[in-house]
Amino acid sequence: MNKIEIRYCTKCKWLLRSSWMAQEILSTFENEVDELTLQPGTGGVFEIIANGQLIWSRKEMGGFPEIAELKKLVRDVVAPERDLGCIDRK
Repeated sequence: MNKIEIRYCTKCKWLLRSSWMAQEILSTFENEVDELTLQPGTGGVFEIIANGQLIWSRKEMGGFPEIAELKKLVRDVVAPERDLGCIDRK
């Protein structure tokens, strides 16, 4: 079972960014992702966790991932054999 969690800061107003990234993940990995949750938080948090593994942290990595980069990170955890088409050929 593949589970993605997106933790975002409500005080920073990152809900729209988080929900857009969730939509992109779900549309790309519709057959691989079984669950995706948005978890509101505070303190400037923006983290993406795939199957318990932290794959993005705004504080640690500086800023937000580009969507193509995020899809590669998710793919590497939930479906490492999957080809992402154009994203993999850039």
